[in-house]
Amino acid sequence: MNAVLRCIALACLLAFTALANAAQPASALPGDSIYQLPLPLTDASGQTRDWRSLRGKPRLVSMFYTSCQFICPLIIESGKAIERQLTPAQQARLGIVLISMDPPRDTPAALRKVMEQRKLDAARWTLAAPRPDDVRAVAGVLDIRYRQLADGNFNHSSVLILVDADGRILARSEKIGTKPDPDFVATVRKATGG
Repeated sequence: MNAVLRCIALACLLAFTALANAAQPASALPGDSIYQLPLPLTDASGQTRDWRSLRGKPRLVSMFYTSCQFICPLIIESGKAIERQLTPAQQARLGIVLISMDPPRDTPAALRKVMEQRKLDAARWTLAAPRPDDVRAVAGVLDIRYRQLADGNFNHSSVLILVDADGRILARSEKIGTKPDPDFVATVRKATGG
């Protein structure tokens, strides 16, 4: 009889624990997470998923457009320069996400072409386009200013933003190019366990 009561007590405890865990979902986001914004993104492989699927590791995030000939290639080179400053283990723990501000032209094929031309590792880099109606919202969340010009190009902020695994902004760097800001790199190292 004692064994039966213990089994019943254990079953009740497990059921209570399951109910308590259900009341506090593991997927709850911090209030200051960029992932609070619902944002479907279509990547270079043509897959569309909410950017909350990026949650789980620190990421460098920026906005760009594939037909840019000036600043956007420098943003990419900045991300690569930061990667070179990290150990292989730190590189594996960091993702880099570039979100298009020109979704009508930045199709999966255009994103894939940049991935190939710039030799970006798809295991660490994500190039993706939101829906056209979502561009302003994501720019607002990231505090990136942009303006489309009459010729189809854009004036825009040149910034890399480091977010933690839950999408909280840890740091920003406006130093773009092959020599990244040492303080920003130190923060990236710390975020990736270095």
